Amino acid sequence: MDTQVSKGKMGVTSLALFSLCAVIVVDTLTASASIGVSSIGWWLVTLVVFVIPYGLITSELGTTYPGDGGIYDWVKKAFGYKWAVRTTWFYWINVGLWMPAVYIMFAGMFAELFFPGLSLFWQIAICIALTWLTIWICNVSVDVGVWVTNIGAILKVTVITVLGVGGFVYAAKNGVANEFSLSAMMPSLDTGVAFLPALVFNLMGFELVATMTKEMKDVRDMPKSIFLAAIITAFLYVFGTVGILMALPMQDIGLVAGIIDTLRKLFGTGPFGQMMVYVIGTMALLTFIGNMVTWTMGASRAAAEAAGEGELPDAVAKMSEKYDTPVGANNITGMLSTVVILAYAVFAQTSDELFWSVFAFSSCIFLLPYLFMFPSYLKLRLADGERERPFRVPGGMGVQWALSIICFLTIVQAVVLFIFPDLLTLSVNWVYSAPVFIGVLLTVGAGEYLLMLAVKKKAQQEQQANFHEHTA
Repeated sequence: MDTQVSKGKMGVTSLALFSLCAVIVVDTLTASASIGVSSIGWWLVTLVVFVIPYGLITSELGTTYPGDGGIYDWVKKAFGYKWAVRTTWFYWINVGLWMPAVYIMFAGMFAELFFPGLSLFWQIAICIALTWLTIWICNVSVDVGVWVTNIGAILKVTVITVLGVGGFVYAAKNGVANEFSLSAMMPSLDTGVAFLPALVFNLMGFELVATMTKEMKDVRDMPKSIFLAAIITAFLYVFGTVGILMALPMQDIGLVAGIIDTLRKLFGTGPFGQMMVYVIGTMALLTFIGNMVTWTMGASRAAAEAAGEGELPDAVAKMSEKYDTPVGANNITGMLSTVVILAYAVFAQTSDELFWSVFAFSSCIFLLPYLFMFPSYLKLRLADGERERPFRVPGGMGVQWALSIICFLTIVQAVVLFIFPDLLTLSVNWVYSAPVFIGVLLTVGAGEYLLMLAVKKKAQQEQQANFHEHTA
């Protein structure tokens, strides 16, 4: 995410807002509601076991090693440039893989809202059109980051608040659609385990604020802003999820149409109700575009920077002479998104299946850099322990090992369950798992090939430098 701040410097509030826009995603709210009432327990467990350690570790890394690279810088300092190249590759390429999932969701919701019964062909056409609209916006404007981030944050908070408040009002009038007893709210492995990784995915991205260190009034504000954003994010997710579950029976929640179905239930079929469904539904759709514009801008900029240093192919480094935007990285993202949309259209039958397959695939790639981030934290604590740390995670090294391992294993289980959601029942649905697993292997393989090229290129540059030194 790349936001230019022109007035003043970012304090705790503006940094927290930045994090909110980066982290909150409306499109996977229905996935967490699909777990059922036990999702409330799962949210609380995830918050305590994962988000607090993740926030602490991010705060220490961000304040101790400030810079525009964020997670890329930390991995590079800990494990060298090869692991940093892998990190940048996954961070950038996942946007091109995530975009299809978001726009498949958009097309499904758009159809549900305005054109019920819209064929899969036209939904795919909408996905491709939105992909190239996003790329065009990212190619022609840098300033769009400011208003997209701000408007996106406001729209996301509005949509989730309406779902939450509406759910409570609906329940007061009509009774609740699901049982909200203490036992029902307890985490349970027998309901919706396939959607548990979506909870982890929904809470990732707090480290993005570390790329804004140049804009901060005081780097020491970062921990406060991260925890403020984490508390607000967790509250909004739980509030929105509860709202959906108050109005819709768990078995009726569709991944794609769930939000529109909930709005229809909340506002009814009268003229005012229909208008509100259209207004709030359109707001939700706009948050999808906002999300993709901001993440594309940030990820492409990071990729272009890495390519400029010879760590990714030269085509990725291409910048617009007129607008100074990373057109090379943006255009490749658009092409990849288009290919993935077309490829997955062949595999999946319904928009729900299509959305979840592509979402699971892209999420695996999105989560891979975090498998490097937590070991990097430990390595830097051990190898660079003498460095001054404006914020330090409390406790001795035993505590740091425990927190890092918990975070690492949380990411591992999310990646595994995204690929093999039925694993806990010791069964594998290869019709679903095979395309996702093959997609992940191909993406990792492509990254390793690019890394091999980067290593060769660096070796040649060093040879040339040495040759010029000797001949000079």
